[in-house]
Amino acid sequence: MSTKYDLDLAFGEEPEITLDGIDEATLAAQVAALPAALRDVAFGLLLEKRSMSDVSQALSIRQSELVTRLHRAKAQIAENLGL
Repeated sequence: MSTKYDLDLAFGEEPEITLDGIDEATLAAQVAALPAALRDVAFGLLLEKRSMSDVSQALSIRQSELVTRLHRAKAQIAENLGL
């Protein structure tokens, strides 16, 4: 058994999920269908175009959690629309 370990692991970053080309009405309907925790984040950032700082403070969550929820919301919307 080898006693050497390769600890230099590199994980590829996931590509950014873009929702370009989705009209406002479709996006609003998709946001409304999200679970509450994701919906509040997506509504503030994607529809109201508020800053991350503003939304995270309003929801009393850390910005890192906000980014996680935004990513999940965008992934769910993209999946629902077959993107």
